Amino acid sequence: MAGLTSLGDEALIALDTAAGRANALVNPNVRLGVTGLSRAGKTIFITALVHNLIHGGRLPMFDVVRSGRLARAFLEPQPDHGVPRFAYEDHIKALVDDRVWPESTRSISQLRLTLDYESASGWGRMFSRGNLHVDIVDYPGEWLLDLPLLGKDFTTFSAEALERAGQGRRADVAGEWLAIADAFDPHEEADELRVQQLSDAFRDYLAACRAEGLAMSTLPPGRFLMPGDMEGSPALTFAPLKHVASRARPGSMQAMMARRYEAYKTLVVKPFFRRHITRLDRQIVLIDAMAAINAGSESVADLERALTEILECFRPGAGNLLTSLWRRRIDRILVAATKADHLHHESHDRLERIVERLTERATKRAGLSGASVKTVAMAAVRATREATVTEDGETLPVVVGTPIAGETIGEDTFDGERETAIFPGDLPEDPEQLYAQRAEPGQRFVRMRPPRLETTAEGVTLSLPHIRLDKALQFLLGDRLQ
Repeated sequence: MAGLTSLGDEALIALDTAAGRANALVNPNVRLGVTGLSRAGKTIFITALVHNLIHGGRLPMFDVVRSGRLARAFLEPQPDHGVPRFAYEDHIKALVDDRVWPESTRSISQLRLTLDYESASGWGRMFSRGNLHVDIVDYPGEWLLDLPLLGKDFTTFSAEALERAGQGRRADVAGEWLAIADAFDPHEEADELRVQQLSDAFRDYLAACRAEGLAMSTLPPGRFLMPGDMEGSPALTFAPLKHVASRARPGSMQAMMARRYEAYKTLVVKPFFRRHITRLDRQIVLIDAMAAINAGSESVADLERALTEILECFRPGAGNLLTSLWRRRIDRILVAATKADHLHHESHDRLERIVERLTERATKRAGLSGASVKTVAMAAVRATREATVTEDGETLPVVVGTPIAGETIGEDTFDGERETAIFPGDLPEDPEQLYAQRAEPGQRFVRMRPPRLETTAEGVTLSLPHIRLDKALQFLLGDRLQ
């Protein structure tokens, strides 16, 4: 992405980095970016991470906890006064007290979690207790997918959007938008009401692509579906056009659309990149592979394309002592397939292979180098437990949980209170099979309510259960807590 920034941008980025590094000499910190596409579980991941660390959760693969070196974890006021605070208390109440999934990420937010720990070495313990501020930056992956727009003009953006709309299952939901676009002459006089009509139709098309049945991932401009405080602004009121000219006539529809497209990049995309992405040290990218598998091979391929574009947006690299003073690099990236609790553990290895396959090709296509990239299949909050049932003399591995009200299995509709055992089936051993299912969607996974927290015989309520949250924490933070 460096080629998409000007010398002035790079100078501002260097100043920001230098100021941050100077502060870190006194207050050691790591900025952890948490992103993913819609319904991947960003809010749940952050809430579960904080809850397990503050309340002494079971994290045997997180070395600082396993070795008993974590003295305490607590929240502090965040340092960035211009960024909303991540509403941890509201989200933990929704999960624990109400047993509902919290509202998903719709804007950027931040939370500072401070860890007091003892050094792993005797030499380190001689001086003082370690202290690390973890600044968690939560932002929608849809916004990240806007960054490639910085290198595209309005004509290229229009051509690519129209080409995608005519492909596969996208074409099934693009009809209304394309019909309105057909009636547009890009050379006619600009008309605010007609521009609004086409923009609304384009936004509806993007929303339909994101819906559960299609579960598409590559849907720029990202702010059209998650506008934040920009909702209703002219910079978010444009759409791709057919039959655009190489040069727009002043005052024409094309001129207005192109001007607003450029304003979108200037006012929305570039500041987001400079103020947030360039300041990250570590990154986790959450993907809902289950939704893509549910929707079929086309959605799986689109998820891989989106993951490629996301990885292309980061500035990877370990850097060195000198250059790191003014240039931040993301040196560790974790790609995590969420909702592993929807599967029996016998299929977890297969889910791992699927996310490895998605990430391996995406990493090669993104040209990612200089950063350590790993994958994991996890559930930040485990909503099921495992069991076995006997049916027709055959023992089947199942998961047991409480389906969300309205979920169905066959003709059975659940009320949100009744537990049930579900045989989730098996994922394919070879991930390539997911790309070969051209005709029909893949297997169906049932959404579950958050679990009731367990209580020990002594009356102690345990932390939120998870699958491999500790493995994720060890990769992202373990080396900074030595």
